Amino acid sequence: MGVATTRVEERLLASLGRLQVAPIRFEAVNDVPKGGVLCALPALLALGLLRHSRESFSLPAGYYPLETIFLSVALLALARVPSFEALRYEAPGEWGKLLGLDRIPEVRTLRAKLDLLCEGSPAVRQWSGNLAREWMEAQPESAGTLYIDGHVRVYHGQLTELPRRYVARQRLCLRGTTDYWVNAMDGQPFFAVTQAADPGLLQTLAEQIVPKLLEEVPGQPSVQALETDRYLARFTMIFDRAGYSPEFFAERWKQRIAVITYHKFPAGQWAEEEFSPRKVHLVSGEEVELALAERGTQLSNGFWVREVRQRDETGHQTAMLSTDYLRDLGGVAVALFARWCQENFFQYMGRHYGLDRLIEYGTEPLPETTRVVNPAWRRKDQEVRRERAALVRLQALFGALNLPAQAEPEAVAAYEQAKGRLLEQLQQQEKKLAQLKAERKAAPRHLALKDLPEAERFSQLRTTKKHFVDTLKLIAYRAETALVALAREKLSRSEDARSLIRQIFESAVDLCPNPEKKALTVRVHRLSSAIHDQVLEHLCAELTATETIYPGTDLRLIFEPIQSSQVPRDQES
Repeated sequence: MGVATTRVEERLLASLGRLQVAPIRFEAVNDVPKGGVLCALPALLALGLLRHSRESFSLPAGYYPLETIFLSVALLALARVPSFEALRYEAPGEWGKLLGLDRIPEVRTLRAKLDLLCEGSPAVRQWSGNLAREWMEAQPESAGTLYIDGHVRVYHGQLTELPRRYVARQRLCLRGTTDYWVNAMDGQPFFAVTQAADPGLLQTLAEQIVPKLLEEVPGQPSVQALETDRYLARFTMIFDRAGYSPEFFAERWKQRIAVITYHKFPAGQWAEEEFSPRKVHLVSGEEVELALAERGTQLSNGFWVREVRQRDETGHQTAMLSTDYLRDLGGVAVALFARWCQENFFQYMGRHYGLDRLIEYGTEPLPETTRVVNPAWRRKDQEVRRERAALVRLQALFGALNLPAQAEPEAVAAYEQAKGRLLEQLQQQEKKLAQLKAERKAAPRHLALKDLPEAERFSQLRTTKKHFVDTLKLIAYRAETALVALAREKLSRSEDARSLIRQIFESAVDLCPNPEKKALTVRVHRLSSAIHDQVLEHLCAELTATETIYPGTDLRLIFEPIQSSQVPRDQES
């Protein structure tokens, strides 16, 4: 039956189809490694880990309950187990003690359960959409300002030839898919849109993200309020220069959606006298002083926007555009500069939660009407770029070749011959470049997938299971962030909070169930320093006050740091 399988009768009944699910039953145990992840359970449940699980999903009769599968994936993510395959190197019986069973599902069983849960793609999308809507409703002040940015997940497999795209963190063009994430100002994620054939940020915003936000962002002003105040917006979207488009800004304002982004083509420097120092509060709570100035700017399509500039100590000016006409000057700068929260989210999730890791193998077809970049046009564009660079080098050589003021006749003749050769090469290079540009112009830039040659068509990676697991990871990240906020209440160095919470997740615990009092006491082992133990005591008190019931039982969770008198005698040293 496998390692650590102590419930023999229940497993035999489950194999014969005579058991619906195994009951969750805890035993008194000491020193369970990585048991500190149970401290995240109140936050996981509060954030909706199991709220819609029974409504959206079901499993056939078997040993493992549905809730155990959700809990297993979330707790493994918090414990920094990098993949399902890495579960083979974890102690299954120790994890079973945390789940109230004899052992955690093995890799094959866990993958089989996920296959059953993800059979219905609409169910997964609906479940994650409900959670995103609830998170926005719980943070109406954050949902009014949304950050949108793309993140490329690189694919190194051979199942399909995905299009290449630029990966900023590696400074290379690599094959992969692009996920467009929507986050709050503090970096908290709401949802993501996956694009196998990336049409770009503007098209993704217009076709997929904006319609979803119009339906789900809470607290939007009424039609009457919008008619009364001509400068009032429904909500504000913030993105980088990839979203710069005067036409896009005007179209969004017709929907009364404000945007904030960098100015892609700022005109000249502003006078130093225009800038005035202003104290602003960053998202982190820090107060800083920025030199800011503002003007009204008419874009190329005649649309008027606010142009805000920030001048640093070196004199460099950062130009920003905003159609959020009611936000104060400092608020515009702070909102755009807070984009680093989303970048930190990408980096942290990639490093600690395996955001870019492939969950399942296999591909699925793309709609034949999907518009993609014409490979012939892309190849011709690469030739144009290469020959343009060669032309620039020739022009530099031609301009650098000069004749000395007092030159001998022989030197003059050599100069004229060299200059003539370079001029002839320049003319030939210009003709070649003009011909390539004409050929590139003749080729259509985009084609429908069905119009591509058979050898150059591609499919997309399966996304359902990836989307399901990523949603569980988002819940785990949000739960960790909630614990970080509690820890910062007692920490003088707020930047140490995440490291401390990870240390708590790695800590061992003692489990003390009391069926008579309907309680399950989780005693967390002491940490590395006394100041951290004080934070742990505060954290345990706050978690106990939530009166969380362990799923599948009637046991109320009680968290407390282990006392010195409770340490076994053989561990006192």
